[in-house]
Amino acid sequence: MPDTSEDKPLPADQRPFDDTPISTANLPALPTRDRNISAEAWIEAPAALMESGNDIGSPRIAYKRRLGSWLLWRAGPARGADARYTAIHADDNSQVFTFRLLPNGTGSGIGPSGREHERLRIWKEDLITTNDPKSHHTSISGSDLHPDHHAEQGYLRHARATLEAMIERTQRVLEFSEQRVRDEDSVDAKIAQSKMVERLHAVNVGNVALCFGRIDEDPIIADGDQWYVGRRHIENADGRTVIVDWRAPVAIPFYRATAADAFGLSRRRRFSTEVDELVAIFDEHLDDPDSMSAAGIPDPVLAEIEQGRSGEMSDIVATIAAEQDEIIRAPLSECLLVQGGPGTGKTAVGLHRAAFLLFEHRAALAQSHVLVIGPNRVFLRYVSNVLPSLGETAVTQATITSLLSSRVRVRGEDSAAVTELKGRATMTQVLRRLADARIKVPNEEQAVPIGLRSVRFTPAVINAAMKTARNNTLPLNDAKGVFAQVLLREARQQLLDRGVFEEDLARILPDLRKSSGFKKMVDKIWPNLSGAQLVRFLLGSPTNRNKAIDGLLSPEEGNLLQRSSAKKIADEPWTAADLPLLDEGNAIASGGGRRYGHVVIDEAQDLSAMALRAAGRRATNASMTILGDIAQSTGIGAQESWDAVTTSLGIDGSLVRRRELTVGYRVPGPILEYANQLLPITAPDITPSTSIRSRGIGAEHHQVDTAAIGSTVAKLAADLGGEWSTIGVIAPRTHMDDVLQALAEAGLEAGDTRKALELDKPISVVDPPTAKGLEFDATIVVEPADFVDLPNGLRLLYVALTRPVQRLLIVRVGEMPSPL
Repeated sequence: MPDTSEDKPLPADQRPFDDTPISTANLPALPTRDRNISAEAWIEAPAALMESGNDIGSPRIAYKRRLGSWLLWRAGPARGADARYTAIHADDNSQVFTFRLLPNGTGSGIGPSGREHERLRIWKEDLITTNDPKSHHTSISGSDLHPDHHAEQGYLRHARATLEAMIERTQRVLEFSEQRVRDEDSVDAKIAQSKMVERLHAVNVGNVALCFGRIDEDPIIADGDQWYVGRRHIENADGRTVIVDWRAPVAIPFYRATAADAFGLSRRRRFSTEVDELVAIFDEHLDDPDSMSAAGIPDPVLAEIEQGRSGEMSDIVATIAAEQDEIIRAPLSECLLVQGGPGTGKTAVGLHRAAFLLFEHRAALAQSHVLVIGPNRVFLRYVSNVLPSLGETAVTQATITSLLSSRVRVRGEDSAAVTELKGRATMTQVLRRLADARIKVPNEEQAVPIGLRSVRFTPAVINAAMKTARNNTLPLNDAKGVFAQVLLREARQQLLDRGVFEEDLARILPDLRKSSGFKKMVDKIWPNLSGAQLVRFLLGSPTNRNKAIDGLLSPEEGNLLQRSSAKKIADEPWTAADLPLLDEGNAIASGGGRRYGHVVIDEAQDLSAMALRAAGRRATNASMTILGDIAQSTGIGAQESWDAVTTSLGIDGSLVRRRELTVGYRVPGPILEYANQLLPITAPDITPSTSIRSRGIGAEHHQVDTAAIGSTVAKLAADLGGEWSTIGVIAPRTHMDDVLQALAEAGLEAGDTRKALELDKPISVVDPPTAKGLEFDATIVVEPADFVDLPNGLRLLYVALTRPVQRLLIVRVGEMPSPL
């Protein structure tokens, strides 16, 4: 519950006023749900108010409702005790009166005159104008100032001061913990210090907006509490809440309430801020079904969506939509698959879901962490600040390559054909065959000496032991231990049959298990395996490979895999496409790598089947959020359907909950409609996204000679730079050098994303595959006809056309590809 202590400014509707006794004899009756209750009854008999069905009960909120021709205002510290009520006639300023219900059932109040009347008159105007759809957004200038502006501004400043006090308290405790480590150097002291460092990172969110709105519960159907919703939980030294974390259950209505389902709210108030400075207040009266302000996309949300971009992705905690919020708050145990078109916020949803799960399941995920897998390093650089801005650090962000390359160094590069081949799901069977071929039953009986005796193992006995060991899901190196145990049981029985006493077996069998003869026999039959060995067998040995691919791959495809092996595994010219094979081999031999409490995979449709298998085995109990857009499936070996994705992940499709985001928030409607013309060809089964931003300029075409491409791009970029902060130039690699040279000659600062990860230059020159997931204020797409020659070229063009937030310019020599 919000802090109501007196060391902070109270909202205007809760400030004290003078109590002047009034006569209620001539006051009009007040309308209620079922019948009129006289003003005298309201004042003198709180029970009558409650029985009337119009008990607007509990505390600490300002409550406004339109009842017929009356506007009813309620503000007060307690139900039925010292609660204040104000009734204002909608059509007559003279009919304004305020009264207070006292604990003994009597009342006092003031009449419509003086300072109090003026304040009530302003409240009345607020009640009326905030139901006017033309008055949604109020600025801070002149007469447009919202009546509560100064009070709410004071509250935001109070919240900042409270957070700074929290940081100071945390810092003091941290200093104490550090001193304790110096004094004791104990494990407990170091753990305490680590926790306080983590706590300090969480509370020190930096110079960002702390609060972005307020929700007022409807006292008729809920508790009537009032909550300020913000970036993180803020409380004062007494433990009283000043701001609730956006992830807390009480904040759900802020994102999901509508006029049709108000979630128990009477009002949602949104703040438009510049850090802690209040720019505007927007009120949505959700208890009034006729209020247009309770429907549609609020002005502050649109303002946030349409503002200029920077070189980093921002969090969306202030503007999360209802359909996004439902995905973000889905249970940890679920495997959630989210299909979303350009600008629907799927990446932001995935990141905020990670932040929510860390908040909701902090104890469970404190050690196991959350893994976020992105499509490329440029993308990860772009989104790297989102989770830290939300105070979350227990997250590993990686590409599939960086995730899998911790043990080996990528030195080589494969052709597109070899990359596609290595990414096929069939490679799992190939590697399994290679592993199985290494485990062989000998043709002759094996004798192992033990002291003056020996035990013998026939091929039939060894084969039976092998089947027993492999009749489970253990990795092969672990199953080898089971194989040895089965052979030891056979040896025990042989010795018993020869008359060896039980008490002697307790000494003989451990000696047998440790003997070099027994170990050598087991290792020869069942050698230890590693992923690197298996992949080397596959790539470097035609004999081994031909046996493993028989019936799975063609001889020609097998030849594509041929690569000479280095003398040492450490010197092997591993490629990025080898990494999922190595991971699969390690899983077959020794089990999967580190598991995470939850895995978020963005642009999942672009991963090969083998890469998806590697990502899937990182998730504990298939706890995953899978994000992407089949229409943007452009990678080598990318997936053509979500069924293919879930199959490759190794998940039963019936256990996957699928959600679709179809409302676009980033791309202006005219641009999205233009790009959607490609979908009947590139992704006929996908529902096209629609943009909430109906206004905007469509694609702007500039047809030029080949020699003028670079200079035209430079001129357009210079013009756009005067209006927008970020400009993306998306060009096939064959044009990138010329474009960069033209920009440099024009004196424009541009970043080449082939060489650097920075996206903080005014202009970023990006090739089509790297553009995925990025967004720019303005995008210049260079020579779309050349996209068609690239693998998945029309899909790459769709990606490029849907990167802008404001403007799309196309520089071309020839005609646009069909159907554009």
